[in-house]
Amino acid sequence: MTYLIREMPVDDRPRERMFRHGAKTLSDAELLAVILGTGAAGKNAIHLAQELLHDGGVQALSTRDFATLAGARGVGPAKIARIGAVVELSRRMAATPKEEPKLYSAGTLGRQLVKTYSHHTQERFSVALLDARQRIMKHREIFVGTLDRTLVSTREVIRLAVIEHAKGVVIYHNHPSGDPSPSEDDVVFTRKLRESLEIVDIDFVDHLIIGAQGFVSLKERGTL
Repeated sequence: MTYLIREMPVDDRPRERMFRHGAKTLSDAELLAVILGTGAAGKNAIHLAQELLHDGGVQALSTRDFATLAGARGVGPAKIARIGAVVELSRRMAATPKEEPKLYSAGTLGRQLVKTYSHHTQERFSVALLDARQRIMKHREIFVGTLDRTLVSTREVIRLAVIEHAKGVVIYHNHPSGDPSPSEDDVVFTRKLRESLEIVDIDFVDHLIIGAQGFVSLKERGTL
């Protein structure tokens, strides 16, 4: 059974989640669903987007001929025009060639995150999605919390990893207090997420906690 997007829980609707948590929290299919606006008979905009991305993802979609898009059920001139406009804008914005994905290193990523996250007064929770060689494909910020607390579900991490075809994940968040020492909640959530990812055959590579002057890797501490 296919649900209309308006029948889905609010935090599962792409547009609403983008407004609440930012565009970075959306998968490729969800971003495309926002661009499409509507679905077709028997499928909502997310399902239609998943079909368009099925063979080759975003990169393949950007090189498809408009005539082949017109052949897809539910994709009319208006949707094709939106996709074409976004693709062309993306090309114009790409000022530099795409860098080779970097191999995950707790030290390298941790030091980078201290520079970018240590000043935040709210807790921010993000995930790095890795390929089979443990190279970082993408970063996604999932939640921004209150002064000292964020509400994160294992379901959201798994959903994003599965949609993006990740083979491994590294999660990271900052402690606004400045102390990167893992709390009991951090340890409990880490173990819960590790067990959940094992079920869907995705590697839980590390959990980094960012403080004011440094970071902690739970893998290096032996907590994973």
